[in-house]
Amino acid sequence: MDGPHELGVTARGFGLKGPRGWAFREVSFEAEPGSLIAVEGPSGSGRTCLLLALTGRMRATEGSAEVGEWSLPKQLSAVRRASALAHVPGVADLDPALTVGEHLRERALLQRRFGDSLRGLLRPRAERKAGTKLQVDTALTAAGLDLEALPKGSRTAVRDLERLEALRLSVALALVGRPGLLGVDDTDLKLSDAERAEMWTLLRSLAEAGTTVVAVCSEAPEGAVTVSTALSAPPREREPQENETHEKETVDALPETGRA
Repeated sequence: MDGPHELGVTARGFGLKGPRGWAFREVSFEAEPGSLIAVEGPSGSGRTCLLLALTGRMRATEGSAEVGEWSLPKQLSAVRRASALAHVPGVADLDPALTVGEHLRERALLQRRFGDSLRGLLRPRAERKAGTKLQVDTALTAAGLDLEALPKGSRTAVRDLERLEALRLSVALALVGRPGLLGVDDTDLKLSDAERAEMWTLLRSLAEAGTTVVAVCSEAPEGAVTVSTALSAPPREREPQENETHEKETVDALPETGRA
C-alpha cells in the first residue's frame, strides 16, 4: 500500500445473521473521511461483528455499506487491503510471550514481504529496509508509544505492558501499513477515566490526520459519529456469557469469517 487513502464510511440497513440469529441489523449511518466512528453498545450486542463487517473481515447478509469507493459485502478483499485491525481478540492479538521489539520486527517483515507495491519491491534491499523502518517509527509516533519509556525498552515483554501501552502497541502495528480505515476493538475496556481520555485523544488525532477510525466502546465520546448496536438486533436464542471471548462470538456468528 503506497499510502493512506481518505475513506468515508456509509451503511444502509446493514445487518449480519448467523446460525444463532442476528448479530446486528438495521445499522445505518454516514461518516466523512477522517471521522472517528464509535460503535457503542453492551457486550454481546454485535459490536465486534459490526467492526469486522465494516473492515471487510465478515460478510454482511442484509443491507449495504460503502467504504471509500468500495461496496460491501461485494468488495470484501478491497476493503480488507485498505483497512487494518488493532486489539481484536481472536483476530488481531498480541502474543504476551513476545517482546515489543519482536512484534515490531515481525510486522516490518510482513510489510516488506506483502505490503509493498510492485514498484516498492523493485527498489534495492537496503532502501526497502530503510523505508520500512521509517514506517515503523512513524507508526510508533502516531500511536504515542515511546519505546525508551518502557521498563526494558523494546525488550519489554507484552505481558509486562500496562493496558494502555498494549493498546498503543496494537494500534502502532496496525498503522505500519498506513491503512485508510482503522478498526479498534474494546477501546475503553478496563481503562481508568484518565486512560480512557488518553485513548480517545489518540484516536481523534489519527482521525484528524486522515485515517478513518472505527472504535468499539461501551460509551461513545463527544464529537464522534455514534453507531449503537444496543437496539439493532433482536434477542438471540442464547446470549453470550460475560466470559466468552470475541473469538467465539466471531466464529459462531458467521461461518465464512475472514481473518485479519
